[in-house]
Amino acid sequence: MDEKEFIEQVGKTYTKGSSQDKVIRSLIVRTFKPYISGGMYCLQLGYGCGIDTAELARLVRYLYVAEGNMDFIKEGKSRRRLSNVEFVHTLFEDLSLEKMKRQFDAVFAIYVLEHVLDPMDLLKRIKQLIKSDGYLFVVVPNAYALSRQLARYMGLIKELTDLTENDLRHGHRRVYDIARLNRELCTAGYKIIHQGGIFLKILADFQLDQLYQLGILGKSQIEGLYKLGLEYPHLCGSIFAVARKEG
Repeated sequence: MDEKEFIEQVGKTYTKGSSQDKVIRSLIVRTFKPYISGGMYCLQLGYGCGIDTAELARLVRYLYVAEGNMDFIKEGKSRRRLSNVEFVHTLFEDLSLEKMKRQFDAVFAIYVLEHVLDPMDLLKRIKQLIKSDGYLFVVVPNAYALSRQLARYMGLIKELTDLTENDLRHGHRRVYDIARLNRELCTAGYKIIHQGGIFLKILADFQLDQLYQLGILGKSQIEGLYKLGLEYPHLCGSIFAVARKEG
């Protein structure tokens, strides 16, 4: 299976309408918002269900979305309210300054590095697309999330860095911890200026979705789990980094 076929196959596994997906992506935008200004020209890698794309588009002047799955692009284009969003049909591995024809004030790689064949190559490609004073925003799933630690004690995984059945179904090729993320960013020539965790994750996504539906998890619980995540980043479902180009 080549990479284009892989992307099309993975796209079919996305669970649309997931409450947890909406929550976490809104919290991601909230986390990055202090670094975003209305005059920015930005690049987002991947569209997915478009939740974070819609929120980011409202915060910046123009948002380019690089996406390899044509069905996602068609869905994104059908949303008329995204008037300042332009889609580029491309594999991340083919991104270049020549293809994009400009540099960006910020690049968003939200749940991307765990999917690609060579994350180091992608990080170096992205670096060419970021202005000298621009930002790279990265989010990846966290190997040490409380939910994964629970899964280990339940016997569902042997090691925290093992890929679960759900990871494999969604096309994940690796699991990150803070050390691995930092090492890759620094090796690729970035300086990390802020990092942490997003949302202390107590259970798996499908279980959280059920708790939302039952009304057990509401706005106050979401806010509490977000703030707990700021204090205990190593237990969060996702870890993030805000970085600039070194030098």
